[in-house]
Amino acid sequence: QVRLVESGGGLAQAGGSLSLSCAASGGTFSNYAMAWFRQAPGKDREFVATIRWSGSRRYYADSVKGRFTISRDNTKSTVYLQMNSLKPEDTAVYYCAARYDSGIVKLTESDFSYWGQGTQVTVSS
Repeated sequence: QVRLVESGGGLAQAGGSLSLSCAASGGTFSNYAMAWFRQAPGKDREFVATIRWSGSRRYYADSVKGRFTISRDNTKSTVYLQMNSLKPEDTAVYYCAARYDSGIVKLTESDFSYWGQGTQVTVSS
């Protein structure tokens, strides 16, 4: 059983930056592809970014491409999301997710087996 704990959310102004972290425990971290999803009030949870087990491949939602960067440190069992040029529409609860990396990239919520509790990100205009 993989346990994921996010940290680093908070309040930022539009145009500012925030960095999220997600620490994993209970499994072999380098076996898992990791991802970030987010859920804004009244909306469905949506994909933000994912990274393969080795960090060799990264994929982003169009809405965050060029502004957000996903990375991982397998020695620390941690995945990160650096968020720059934040916009009010980035306001959401951000969730870290994990799935066994089978070699096929998956971007949908139902493909991920393990989830963190979420961390709030609020961007003011």
